[in-house]
Amino acid sequence: MTADSKITVSLASDAQAQLGEGPVWDARDDSLYWVDILSHRVYSHRPEEPNSDRAIELSPFVSSIVPRRSGGFALTLQDGFYGYDPATAELTLLAEVEASLPGSRFNDGKCDPAGRYLAGTMSMDEEKGRGTLYSLDEGHSVKPLVPDVTISNGLAWSGDGATLYYIDTPTRCVYAFDYDMASGAVSNRRVAADIPEEEGFPDGMTIDAEGMLWIAHWGGWQVTRWNPATGEKLLSVPVPASQVTSCAFGGEQLDKLYITTARVGLDEAALAAQPHAGGLFCADVGVRGLPTAQYFG
Repeated sequence: MTADSKITVSLASDAQAQLGEGPVWDARDDSLYWVDILSHRVYSHRPEEPNSDRAIELSPFVSSIVPRRSGGFALTLQDGFYGYDPATAELTLLAEVEASLPGSRFNDGKCDPAGRYLAGTMSMDEEKGRGTLYSLDEGHSVKPLVPDVTISNGLAWSGDGATLYYIDTPTRCVYAFDYDMASGAVSNRRVAADIPEEEGFPDGMTIDAEGMLWIAHWGGWQVTRWNPATGEKLLSVPVPASQVTSCAFGGEQLDKLYITTARVGLDEAALAAQPHAGGLFCADVGVRGLPTAQYFG
């Protein structure tokens, strides 16, 4: 399907991130949080307060951040899961993950509807099969869920929590798993969507209240909407940056789609053609998202 001409994308923050990723809406303060993995930063964006964007450094390689039910946030750094108290800037190790040894790091992460924190690892040189998708439970125990992953990326759950959607970027597939909300176990892996080679690589992902997936395309200049039940692409939203990394619904009504991008690896000519690469973008897409799940540990 061709691009939807009725949807416009605007620049929300010209952060010029090297590797913008992991947008998440926090209803506690009506803010969007997102990370720049390669610059070791967490950004916050309050739509109702222009020019209020802030950045803090959390190293090494902060790759995802989620609200924490007990207060503050949980996040992934290179070697594991951490708690973060913004009032004191204190980091607390929740669980070290052995697979994140030198040469590897965590990548995308998100909480399931029950409150577990799922995040995956990858080799820094993108060596095939070096990563694993992990789950952090309430007691800070870590369980491997999906091994032999190359670039662990997008995560989303169906509205009833019974299906996990997951992206290992080089496969160009969105996988679906049966998800046991009581135990956090996965089973019955199958393909929910195939991304055509000419449209780039699937990266981050979210789901809307109608059960449709929104997928960011690295190298594809777009975010697309898919029906995971049929594998059909429903529409494409053009983004004025080639390396589109992730997306999340935000705003008080969860009716704004926020989109992160990257500028890493782009030469001078490419940056001249896309001067806002690495920025945070926003689009009105006509549907709402689901509330952000908080980490329960």
